[in-house]
Amino acid sequence: MRGFFSLFFVLFTLSLKMGMTPENTTTTIPVNVGVVLDMGHWTGKMQLSCIRMALSDFYEYSHGHYKTRLVLKTRDSKDDVVGAAAAALDLLKNVEARAILGPVTSMQASFVIHLGNKAQVPIISFSATSPSLSPIQNPYFVRAVQNDASQVRAISSIVQAFGWTQVVPIYVDNEFGEGIMPFLADALQEIKARIPYRSAIPPSPTDEQIFGELNKLVTMKTRVFVVHMFPSLASRLFTIVKKVGMMSEGYAWILTDTVTNGLSSMDPLVIDSMQGVMGVMPYIPRTKQLENFKTRWKTRFQQENPAILNAELDVFGLRAYDAATALAMAVEKVDAPSTGFQMTNSLENSTDLEAFGSSRMGPKLLQALLNTTTFGGLGGDFQIVDGDLRSSGYEIVNVIGNGRNVIGFWTPQEGIVRELNGTSPTTYSTSKASLGSIIWPGDTTTPPKGWELATERKKLRIGVPVKEGFFWNFPSYYARLISEVYWGNFEAVVGDITLLANRTNYVDFTLPYTESGISLVVKIRDNKRKNAWVFLKPLTWDLWLTSFSSFVFVGFAVWVLEHRINEDFRGPPSHQAGTIFVFIFSTMVFAHSNISSLS
Repeated sequence: MRGFFSLFFVLFTLSLKMGMTPENTTTTIPVNVGVVLDMGHWTGKMQLSCIRMALSDFYEYSHGHYKTRLVLKTRDSKDDVVGAAAAALDLLKNVEARAILGPVTSMQASFVIHLGNKAQVPIISFSATSPSLSPIQNPYFVRAVQNDASQVRAISSIVQAFGWTQVVPIYVDNEFGEGIMPFLADALQEIKARIPYRSAIPPSPTDEQIFGELNKLVTMKTRVFVVHMFPSLASRLFTIVKKVGMMSEGYAWILTDTVTNGLSSMDPLVIDSMQGVMGVMPYIPRTKQLENFKTRWKTRFQQENPAILNAELDVFGLRAYDAATALAMAVEKVDAPSTGFQMTNSLENSTDLEAFGSSRMGPKLLQALLNTTTFGGLGGDFQIVDGDLRSSGYEIVNVIGNGRNVIGFWTPQEGIVRELNGTSPTTYSTSKASLGSIIWPGDTTTPPKGWELATERKKLRIGVPVKEGFFWNFPSYYARLISEVYWGNFEAVVGDITLLANRTNYVDFTLPYTESGISLVVKIRDNKRKNAWVFLKPLTWDLWLTSFSSFVFVGFAVWVLEHRINEDFRGPPSHQAGTIFVFIFSTMVFAHSNISSLS
């Protein structure tokens, strides 16, 4: 009897399950949703893993009673704008996706958004942050991530807190990098700071291009820089920044959230070259739900991608999780979610730009996303306002050691604060005292003043002829000096270099430093009157009179000594005077011709 009841219970249970299974399978409505990611990079795999876990958690744990089920149709953008457009076009034309999650970059999203507008399919991006992509101008674009423009006030508050008056942005030269520039300039202008120079780095630069741009910045007096680019390019930039010597004391570096968010995946050698850098990143509340998800994601990601080691979950992964959750909630709120596209006449399986229709479900799904989808997600409160995720606040971090250290927070209501306590703000703070201890570049705690007078400039090399010895090979030496200028070894040469026509083909000459003109050596023509007294010209009259007086004095002295004992000096006065003058003359003329023997 007991065995009969047991058999009856088993058969009843099996029949109940068999009766319920068809009913359950027929009540769920599949809704195709496209996913466009860069599957060649580990970040694309990370984001896809978060999207899958979001739907699994959503339907398995809390919303199993929902009638709709999102069916993911994944496409690889191949990290290319054209690849992303082709993937989106395939999803719209051949899959009839009701919404598209992605693409990753702002450049890829720029074209995909136009396809979404034409097909009336919401394009939900969780990583395209450029303000140039406006949800107001593109009604079917939903940005499930904070707009880059929302962080410029946080950056300007840091600049104001330390009293810096000039800031040089260093950004990638594309739509993503340029999109933030007008908003950053306006935010700095509000605090009386200005941008003296904008440094644009090509998306795929050579090391020489980065060196050249940094050498320009070294010669400027501004020492505060804001870096806005992708983490891969920022890694190369800061490696070269340290080599140039711009990570020394006196410099200040501020990272935008895209770079700060990528610090966890950077090489330790790159982190070592970024010591003392400050950055901002979206504030993510630390909850038990978030910590539990990180643990589960780490395990699942390693199982799905065993070849990828040390992968870290970032903010964009959390935004992908919340975006998938929001889309699942919105689809359930739409009436008749299984309605398809209103197609135009086209060839089967074609992917041309004019041959896809428009979604009948699109307008209702868009309104459900914008107006009725609000919940507490992994990344904080999720609410779309005017097509953008509502900004809650930013963390201010300092790169120290092997990672980042939170030194404060910034919120639109309170400004810079040390801790978020949830109380109503009284004043808006821009005080550096509200920040924690900061280690600046050069391993110093002294804040940079933001400028330097004694800037290190490029040395001006001037060639100067040097004469060694008495031999001077003029033609070849000067020709070699001119060649050095032409080859770039000297910036200029200074010397007595002759201006020749053939030399002007290689170098430019300045005006000579001596007077211009022609000099001639000619015979002097003496126009003075010739006379017999010309022999007196060698000596002046004063010298002639002095010499004559000395002769008379000597003659008189001889006469005094000789006239008493020498008969030649006796006789009439006229004879004695004549003898004196004859003696003087003979002494002056004939005395030097007599050779006396000293033996």
